[in-house]
Amino acid sequence: MALSDVVRVERNEDGIAAVLGILKQRFGERFQTGRSIREQHAHTTTYIPTQAPDGVVFPESAAEVQEIVRACAAHRVPVIAFGVGSSLEGHVNAPGGGISLDTSRMNRVLAVNAEDLDCTVEPGVTREDLNHHLRATGLFFPIDPGANASLGGMAATRASGTNAVRYGTMREAVLSLTAVMADGEVVETGARAKKSSAGYDLTRLIVGSEGTLGIITSLTLRLQGIPQAISGGVCPFPTLEAASKAVIATIQMGIPVARIELVNALQMRAMKTYSKLDFPESPCLFVEFHGTEAGVAEQAETFGIIAEENGGGPFLWTSVAEERAKLWKARHDAYWASLTLRPGAKGLSTDVCVPISRLAECVAETEVDIAEMGLIAPIVGHAGDGNFHTLCLMDPADPAEIARVEAFVARLNERAIRMEGTCTGEHGIGQGKAGFMLAEYGHGVAVMRQIKQALDPLGILNPGKILPVG
Repeated sequence: MALSDVVRVERNEDGIAAVLGILKQRFGERFQTGRSIREQHAHTTTYIPTQAPDGVVFPESAAEVQEIVRACAAHRVPVIAFGVGSSLEGHVNAPGGGISLDTSRMNRVLAVNAEDLDCTVEPGVTREDLNHHLRATGLFFPIDPGANASLGGMAATRASGTNAVRYGTMREAVLSLTAVMADGEVVETGARAKKSSAGYDLTRLIVGSEGTLGIITSLTLRLQGIPQAISGGVCPFPTLEAASKAVIATIQMGIPVARIELVNALQMRAMKTYSKLDFPESPCLFVEFHGTEAGVAEQAETFGIIAEENGGGPFLWTSVAEERAKLWKARHDAYWASLTLRPGAKGLSTDVCVPISRLAECVAETEVDIAEMGLIAPIVGHAGDGNFHTLCLMDPADPAEIARVEAFVARLNERAIRMEGTCTGEHGIGQGKAGFMLAEYGHGVAVMRQIKQALDPLGILNPGKILPVG
């Protein structure tokens, strides 16, 4: 299946009409059917075509989520959970119509247990909101996907980000959660204990399920102490392969790097223009260290030696907060910077993840592919865990160019899987990556279908996502 093929799910017109009436009567102004708001709730930041829901509802409690799901279940109508819409693989599209359940009003921090380094939040709380709330506690939530995503959405897509090499992903950050299942019942997946051997790991089953198994209504999250000192900077390299080898050496030496981000020369050109950076237009690593003042200085010096041994440098680092903030703002704006390389073009953002020992090889082969196929596709990645992204810039009205981009993405995904990696390190599957699930999991896809059937026999929770259609 080509990425440009629109996933279709059969519509239940009678059921949809019934649910629209029920929700309008129950929620009043908190239920909207205007075209603009419906399209906003299917919007994706890629070129995957928009498939709008039939209505958007704004619950304010878990009990209201239960009401909505039960109404949809009774009439066999799809319900699609929506956070802030920052996902990249068509996760919030409504291929069979139905109801978009917007969690933005479920935005309370329910508890902060500073002594235990955890907190409990509703799904509509964003990561920036949470860290603002925590500012006086000496704690912070480290998972940083770039966008100010909702924590419910981050858990649903098993999000990651620039800090993952040190602090892990949402898989490690979520201690437990509550979710409304397809029958409207609420499930609590665990307690606040830091570990448990009790039964199946329902937390990890829901985290990463992209709203296809349950709708998250609260999360208990692991927090971290704000480090005493932070240092970081940018280091240029002659080639992307040399930079990748420096990453591998840094990780293998056990240097406790907090962030180590890879950008190729084309991406650095875009960032220099967009964010006004003053660095060489060459492959670079953005690096950051957390710890004590002496510790981060030692780590920075050791990394500088590693970089020099791999042909890189000089490594220019700083502990000044304002200077570091400018660097990481530029890194987080890489997507928007890339669009300046071809004004008017649409971007297809894709990611893969491979074992750290295969990173240099995978990146090198990918750069060759980009050149041979005549594409404009800058590379940026969370190199410390083997995860990197390309943003293919294209004219969505040019079928030949779309075909070239889709062929490139397919080759990239197949290359990562061949290297014992995955077709997505953090974007998730949604609609865009569903075609690669069989190649990665084989018979495991059949097992996933059995789980989906057992937990959602009517197929109402975010249908047409993760599992290949047909």
